[in-house]
Amino acid sequence: MRLVGSLQLVLLVALTSTATGLYIPLEVEQPPAIITRTSGPIIALPFDNTITIRCKARGNPPPEYRWTKDGEEFVPPYIMTDHTDGTFVLHNKHLVTFQGKYRCYASNKLGTSMTEEIELRVPSVPKFPKEFNVPIVVKEGEPITLECNPPEGVAPRQIYWMSIGLKHIEQDERVSMGADGNLYFSNALQKDSRQDYCCFVAFTKIRTIVQKTAMAVVVTNLKHGNESADGGNSTKAPSVRIPGLLLPSGVQTEKVLLMGENLQLECIPQGYPTPTITWMKMGDKLPLRTQFLNFGKLLSISSVDESDGGKYMCKAQNSAGEAVHYIDVIVEDRPKWETGPPQGQLTVIGTDVQIKCSVSGKPTPDITWRRNGELFSDDPGSSKRVFDDTVVLHNAQAEDSAIYQCEASNRHGSVLANINIMVMNMAPRILTIDFQEYAVVVGRDIVINCSVFGSPPPTISWAKDETLEPIGGERFFSLNGSLQIISAEKNDSGKYVCVASNKEGKSAVTAVLDVKDPTKIEYPPQDVQIISGTTAQLMCQAEFDESLRGTFKLAWRKDGEEIPLLPEENSRYFMDDGMLQIMSVNLSDQGIYTCIARTSLDEDNATALLTVLDVPDAPRNVEISEMKSPRNVHLSWIPGSDHNSSVTEFIVEYEESQWEPGRWKELQKVPGNQATAELALQGYLNYQFRVYAVNVVGPGPPSEPTERYKTPPVAPERNPENIKIQGHRPHQMDISWEALLPIEHNGPGLEYKVSYRKLGVEDVWKEHLVKRQSFDVKNTSTYVPYEIKIQSRNSHGWGPDPKVVTGYSGEDVVFWHCLRQNVSVPTAAPRDIAVEVINTTVLRVSWTPAPPATVRGHLGGYDVHWLRKRSWLNPNKILDERRSLSFPGKRTHAIVPGLEPFSEYRLTVNVFNKKGNGPNSDPVTFNTPEGVPEQVPILTASNAQRDSILLVWGPPLEKNGVLTGYLLQHHLINETTLEVVDSQETNITGADTTQWQLHGLEEGSLYRFHLRACTGAGCGPPMVQESSTVNPARAESQQSNFSTQGWFIGTLCAVALLTLVVLMACFVRKQRGGKYAVKEKEDLHPDVESQRMNDDTFCEYSDSEEKPLKGSSLCSLTGDDALGDSVSRDSMVDYADSEGEFNEDGSFIGEYSARTHGGSVSEPSGPRPVTV
Repeated sequence: MRLVGSLQLVLLVALTSTATGLYIPLEVEQPPAIITRTSGPIIALPFDNTITIRCKARGNPPPEYRWTKDGEEFVPPYIMTDHTDGTFVLHNKHLVTFQGKYRCYASNKLGTSMTEEIELRVPSVPKFPKEFNVPIVVKEGEPITLECNPPEGVAPRQIYWMSIGLKHIEQDERVSMGADGNLYFSNALQKDSRQDYCCFVAFTKIRTIVQKTAMAVVVTNLKHGNESADGGNSTKAPSVRIPGLLLPSGVQTEKVLLMGENLQLECIPQGYPTPTITWMKMGDKLPLRTQFLNFGKLLSISSVDESDGGKYMCKAQNSAGEAVHYIDVIVEDRPKWETGPPQGQLTVIGTDVQIKCSVSGKPTPDITWRRNGELFSDDPGSSKRVFDDTVVLHNAQAEDSAIYQCEASNRHGSVLANINIMVMNMAPRILTIDFQEYAVVVGRDIVINCSVFGSPPPTISWAKDETLEPIGGERFFSLNGSLQIISAEKNDSGKYVCVASNKEGKSAVTAVLDVKDPTKIEYPPQDVQIISGTTAQLMCQAEFDESLRGTFKLAWRKDGEEIPLLPEENSRYFMDDGMLQIMSVNLSDQGIYTCIARTSLDEDNATALLTVLDVPDAPRNVEISEMKSPRNVHLSWIPGSDHNSSVTEFIVEYEESQWEPGRWKELQKVPGNQATAELALQGYLNYQFRVYAVNVVGPGPPSEPTERYKTPPVAPERNPENIKIQGHRPHQMDISWEALLPIEHNGPGLEYKVSYRKLGVEDVWKEHLVKRQSFDVKNTSTYVPYEIKIQSRNSHGWGPDPKVVTGYSGEDVVFWHCLRQNVSVPTAAPRDIAVEVINTTVLRVSWTPAPPATVRGHLGGYDVHWLRKRSWLNPNKILDERRSLSFPGKRTHAIVPGLEPFSEYRLTVNVFNKKGNGPNSDPVTFNTPEGVPEQVPILTASNAQRDSILLVWGPPLEKNGVLTGYLLQHHLINETTLEVVDSQETNITGADTTQWQLHGLEEGSLYRFHLRACTGAGCGPPMVQESSTVNPARAESQQSNFSTQGWFIGTLCAVALLTLVVLMACFVRKQRGGKYAVKEKEDLHPDVESQRMNDDTFCEYSDSEEKPLKGSSLCSLTGDDALGDSVSRDSMVDYADSEGEFNEDGSFIGEYSARTHGGSVSEPSGPRPVTV
């Protein structure tokens, strides 16, 4: 083989490292490197007999170990004799005396490595102190806090509040446990009085539960007329209380946590009625992974990062007012390596060495340097300098070789790195044995090792067959000094020489390579389908290098698991000359089979899919549901696996317990692609059903039977068939028939009424009731024609009218088959369907009635069905929201309420009678118009300046149309009279805008802000917020007075008291329903959008067609006007005459009239037909 070019392989040992630093072969002398250590902290549990603290290092010479405890030398009491390392064992007895922080040092003549501190914690047995708890007496409506003060112990710790009888204290929005373990009552009620509130703390890891002494709570109340709580039975409700926060206290707190931890913020309110808690993040949205726990009082965010820091606000709110608390969340981080720990270095004498310790963390970590475990500080007069995170060794010498430790710490933890610095000059030393043999198959890659150590790093070159000619070619590469050959060829076999050299010397080693033929499967197994119970055969044959015959093996795997081929009598697997046989195949044998031809050097594989065909599994979850009558049921099921052969049909079987119990009979066949059946049943039977599936392999097992289903007794549904009239004697006529089957009796007491008369002679039928299936008529004329009819009856009625047949008293025989009666339902649908959209949620539908002849019975009324197809806010999402209303009696129109604004609907109408529903009309499609949005959920005012304030809000939850923007009104308020001095409006056109900076405000003034979301239909109800701009002159004056006048504190207290009085006056005025001037102005401009009507109460139709619909059944869904603003609320009465009366279908009596108040909906222009 001719080798072109040259290949020189350079070993850069100084740049080769592992995660623990510079790697040096153990054959070379080197300082210790820690390879195994116990990570702290170690928690000693009471049932641990021993505690093992491990420390192991590699080095040459082997290292010696020593320990420190809390910075002092420590001699372990028991060293493990079977280990040549620093591991020691502490026994449980007196373990508490060994609590502390340990550090291991591993040393030899070349240096010392050390571990991070390993903390051992020995927790005491948790217990509550003995105490006597005085009963807590509170008035009804006041808050209660029951303190638990749980003892510390081994995590995890779980806290429960229970009674002495171990029943959990019920928790809800009013009563809940905080994260601190205390039980908080937002307001006390009479039912909270009890003597046995107990706090239980469970430490699952140590299997311990401790209990606090029971606490008693007494809740008192006042009687009407300020009577004592002990007299009379009449009590008054608790007084309304303004919300406050039981937890946390104050207005603002700070929360510090580490990156990756779970953030939990808690706000537990007090007040009556029980306040609700809402959360927000100031100036930002809460992340999607936010969870609200403990009835909304606990905000939890998992795995926080830096972006989760900031200011959060919780708001407690009830009808009396609100209280807020701000929490500054600071996300910090323990020290971390920015690009990994510093790596060891190997360098020659006289060079400059720089060791950099790059760490990050918050707060910024402090860095401590050590040399061989001893503190190492900067010495300006020497060649060894320490510059914060960097150590520089100038003109390094052999004695500078050592283990340098960099330890970075902040209040959250520390990281430590041992950096091996070796300064030496050394001739190359080849560590690979000479004449090492290698083997590889053609086409595979091979690496020929040449492990070398030297300083400076040696240059390595390779030659083949002792020619000393350098190896060249694109298939030959360096791999850390070793030679890698890509896609080996036969002529690559031979001897290879590795030569290593540097300025200190040269050395060489020889390796031998043998390239062999590859293993290859020539005849792979093929995919096969096999019927369960038969034998499967898979063939596999391979070729391989003859020199590897002793290592060749053929193996099989199924779905990745090797198949054991054992010579056992009960084994179903056999292999002979490459063929795998599987006896008595079952469903578990189905899968992917892999044939593996393997030698000591390589392997080849091929796969085949074995598919097992079997009968279908039994259907599951067979369920019965009634349809139109108890004797017409719907049967549904979930098909089982078809086992690779499609189901052709399902067979529904029944069994009844009266006539043939235990015998299953076929009732109905269903196509294989259907999993339901509609069954018509006989009366007076106790049924149960089962289903089985059929495929090409055969029928599968049946399903589990359903529950028993009993049908009620009814009259027979058919009359006897195959009536035979014979005359065996001259004056006698024998009548016989095929009796009804037992299951066709439909009830007890089956009989047959036999009626007969002479044809064309007699008008009166002669009748006889018999229970048998034959009847003899005596004294007849010979060969006279008769009319005969036979009718079935039981105790519940007669069968259908029988058909008359004719026979002779002679020898004629007539066969007759009765017909079953058809049920009559309407056959036509209403026509000319038209809809008139009245407002965003109500429409009027009209139609032309179906012809009376097609009703086929008494007219019951009309059904209106409507389907909401899509919302135009998200037109690509197809909806399937279906509703319907029934309107009894004869009518041509109806009112349909409860629609959603800005949506597309599809509507149909059908007529019904007592027998059922007629067909649906042709569908019509219509759209509801846009509505006004709901109130924005939150509005905050922050970042107040001299002349500006920042407003932040959230978009409305229900837009009811395309959001066009927001209407912002801000009013300047006189802080003394609380009247509006000036008002301005701002139209914010950006629909995505959620904050607005208001400029041009007066400094030191109070403003009230009204924000409404708007669509094309108008603006919704406002959200109100108040805030004040900053008065810098007042602030500076107060600061100056505080620093120069001693009486400032007294003045400040007086101002605070005056402010409190003013706020109380405002609150009282607001509670009495007082209005600001701006409120009166807004009353002149109510919203134009009518609100929805209550779906549940609108359709209360009267029993009689003469009575009108009750007016009390109409109501608004939205309740009272928000914040006292006048918002128009349409009801159905607004569209009617002054009497506001309705027809029985909910339509209006009289013509539609326009509403008289401002901003009303215009009068409808009449029905508008909608094209399908």
